[in-house]
Amino acid sequence: MKKVGILGGTFDPIHQGHLIMGEFSREAMDLDEVWFMPSYIPPHKQESSTKPETRLAMVRTAIKENPHFRICDIELVRKGTSFTVDTMTDLVEQFPDYQFFFIIGGDMVEHLPKWHRVEDLSKMVQFVGVERPGYGWNDEIPVHFVDIPSVDVSSTMIRERISQRRSVLYLLPEVVDSFIKEHHLYENKS
Repeated sequence: MKKVGILGGTFDPIHQGHLIMGEFSREAMDLDEVWFMPSYIPPHKQESSTKPETRLAMVRTAIKENPHFRICDIELVRKGTSFTVDTMTDLVEQFPDYQFFFIIGGDMVEHLPKWHRVEDLSKMVQFVGVERPGYGWNDEIPVHFVDIPSVDVSSTMIRERISQRRSVLYLLPEVVDSFIKEHHLYENKS
């Protein structure tokens, strides 16, 4: 049975923290692959100002050198707001012989009990939570914990730094930085 980790997010933009989460989770859980799944409109965030196709292209650019990383565009194809339980229901139907692991940051683990139909979701996936300093763990839902290096970087911080014409060197892969510059993403237009 193939073991696949799912790492969802807006990836606006994808950064080193996302890639570290994917790789360390893959290794710790002995996963065959990690699928990066850009969301169209996540239920807990505002719609991204960056086009879904652009975010997908950034993810594809960032992961192309890792043979264990793949793209999963199911939520972009579906469009609209996607709940994880609906997405995973579709993936389990498409890949009945796969075992899925849903990778989330420590900031999300404490909110798992509030996720839409989390009881149904926990029957389809095993949750993998990556340690993040400053967040508590809620043990109502079983979660495998993976310790990763502390990398305090966020997509919001990167967008702000770019709009302020500040360096994002080492915060995201060079190929993503080049993609952002080439497409003039996150620039302050004033």
